[in-house]
Amino acid sequence: MTKVNDLINIMTIEEKAALCTGASPWTTTSIERLGLPELTVSDGPHGVRRVADVNDFIAASLPATCFPTASCMASTWDVDLIHTMGQALAEECIALKVDVVLGPGVNMKRTPLGGRNFEYYSEDPYLAGQIAACFITGVQSKGVGTSLKHFAVNNQEFQRLTISAEIDERTLREVYLPAFETAVKKAKPWTVMCAYNKLNGTYCSENHRLLVDILKDEWGFEGFVVSDWGAVHDRVASLKGGLDLEMPGPRERRVKAVVDAVRSGALVESVLDESVRRILNIVFKAAETSKGGSFDTAAHHALARRIATEGMVLLKNNGILPLKEHQHIAVIGRAAEEAHFQGGGSSHVNPTQVDNPFTELRKLAANTELTYVEGYPAGTAFDQVLINRAVEAAHTADVALLFIALPGFIESEGYDRADLDLTPQQVALIKAVTATQPSSVVILNNGAPVVMNEWIDGTAAVLEAWMMGQAGGGAIADVLYGKVNPSGRLAETFPLRLVDTPTHINFPGGNGEVRYGEGIFIGYRYYDAKEIPTQFPFGYGMSYTTFTYKNPKVSAATFRDVDGLTVSVDVTNTGKVAGKEVVQVYVHDQESGLVRPPKELKAFAKVELQPGETKTVALALDFRAFAYYHPAYKQWITEDGEFDILIGVSSADIRYTQTVTLKSTLELPCLLNRESTLRDWMEDPRGKRVLGPLFQQMTAQMQAAFGGGEGEGVGMDTMGFLMQMPLLGVLHFQERAQLMSPEDLVDGFLAQVSQGN
Repeated sequence: MTKVNDLINIMTIEEKAALCTGASPWTTTSIERLGLPELTVSDGPHGVRRVADVNDFIAASLPATCFPTASCMASTWDVDLIHTMGQALAEECIALKVDVVLGPGVNMKRTPLGGRNFEYYSEDPYLAGQIAACFITGVQSKGVGTSLKHFAVNNQEFQRLTISAEIDERTLREVYLPAFETAVKKAKPWTVMCAYNKLNGTYCSENHRLLVDILKDEWGFEGFVVSDWGAVHDRVASLKGGLDLEMPGPRERRVKAVVDAVRSGALVESVLDESVRRILNIVFKAAETSKGGSFDTAAHHALARRIATEGMVLLKNNGILPLKEHQHIAVIGRAAEEAHFQGGGSSHVNPTQVDNPFTELRKLAANTELTYVEGYPAGTAFDQVLINRAVEAAHTADVALLFIALPGFIESEGYDRADLDLTPQQVALIKAVTATQPSSVVILNNGAPVVMNEWIDGTAAVLEAWMMGQAGGGAIADVLYGKVNPSGRLAETFPLRLVDTPTHINFPGGNGEVRYGEGIFIGYRYYDAKEIPTQFPFGYGMSYTTFTYKNPKVSAATFRDVDGLTVSVDVTNTGKVAGKEVVQVYVHDQESGLVRPPKELKAFAKVELQPGETKTVALALDFRAFAYYHPAYKQWITEDGEFDILIGVSSADIRYTQTVTLKSTLELPCLLNRESTLRDWMEDPRGKRVLGPLFQQMTAQMQAAFGGGEGEGVGMDTMGFLMQMPLLGVLHFQERAQLMSPEDLVDGFLAQVSQGN
């Protein structure tokens, strides 16, 4: 810190301004006279996209391992495995001379239509936060930095550079910020990347409340905030808002604008110094790790294969999988010969090698006859001839494997999906093949959910293989032939129809705004609350073995929020093959001051079990597992009461429920005011004590005046009606009976309540 402060004291304003703006698309400004090196960054949530010439923005990148994309990574539910992947990415960064890798992305999957959903983890903030934290700690354990992105509420490609996400405070805090908060507090990323969009009318790059009040001050973020590439509109305003580094560079006019602002007094130099300090700290931290050398391409390819197998989700299986030594298998679909293993856009990696799915199948099916047919074209044209050939091949085979990839012109960074369908050709292909060959397995390569109503009933099995990375071809073969038991679980809900999704009437917005009208009810929270059936629920996934749960326990029947709770359950592999199970713990608040979702994921663990083996899985629930954000108190609160602890294998398959009683340790201020209803007063302990005698008097008067029974007097529940009115309004009805004005009475009550705080 002393070294950094000394440097700041001798730096010119011009040097400070230059340091806060990129020198090239991928590097920061070096200052030779001060011995200050440049910092090199690279795209890469699932692989390092390092261009040889840092001055070329779109040049082809150097070879690196293309790991599975985030949707597959999150479906592993394996935080240790993701930590290991982070370490491998760091090794490649070191070899390729990269100081900071731009990832991970933890924005919520608000809608399955999001074009960039393959780069994001989940619809659930708890799961996304845990995965992201382990990714970050893995990378940074090797002395390479990360850039947590895109902060915040970046959930669509439509007008993504300018759209204003209109969202209430509670929804922001409970759904769209927690994954960032967990990652920042638990893993301490070196940098955080701001989003392009506006948040409630203010660009994220200029949003002081977001970047300073919440991120830096409230959460204690110590690194620097970098813009998404081209997200800055006003450099001086962004510095004031907490944006430390603008990328890409060079931007001479931006540098000059900062210099002029400091000299004119429009920008306080101490604000600039703070950004310089944050950048310098990371530059020197990065310099501690020597760069260069090589990485183990074979080992990393094998790791990519392992992650892919762990993330693939077996959605349906009538017993056909794992495959046996069949005499003849028809392999249908372009994706079998042309692996569709990553998405388009800034995360596109130049892989060190690519496993061909058809070739990998041949390796594991040496004694099986395999016939390949294309099935569908690369473009949008409908080709019935290809379907006819596929049907013919499937009819003469024992099993048909349909490799179906959602094409890049439908799903990519830069644009959102118009629907959740496969292409018309692919749907027609599946229906035609399954009609002639009941033993048909569909293997999907996509980054987000697709609807399956038209064709799933005719299939024998469906394997969600995601955008599975460069080793995904071999991973698919491993799962199909049972070399690996599938253990992936969905990190997002697969809906039956697009119209069932929570954002259907609000997405993608227009006129420069998108309203988050569904509030806290996204993903499974919405489907649970509305009791809407889904194709496959959050947390779902099948296995080649079976598991039973027994002996659920909680550490205490009654507990304090600050002490938390430990939940345990015995899990047994009751099948004939080894497998992995994901134990999921959800929490349900039986009664709360504000509406809450029916259940929320608050803990999970992946456990490996041999046939017949039993393990006790213990999971800790902390304060936040029971809290919700109260916008009036402007904080996370807990309330006394009963909570259900739900132990399950998906959000829709709960095996055990344990009810516990929470004792809140919070002493919250009274929120009563002149507009508070009579019910508000009677539900507040301090208000009830003050108002109690008058309330009894009012109740007696109402019963005498209007009758005591429902439907009598004025034909309504009079007290029920009055309970919804502000106390001030109720007192106005009885003003003649009061010695003081209603305003003075209410102000007096409020004074008494205030004295009791």
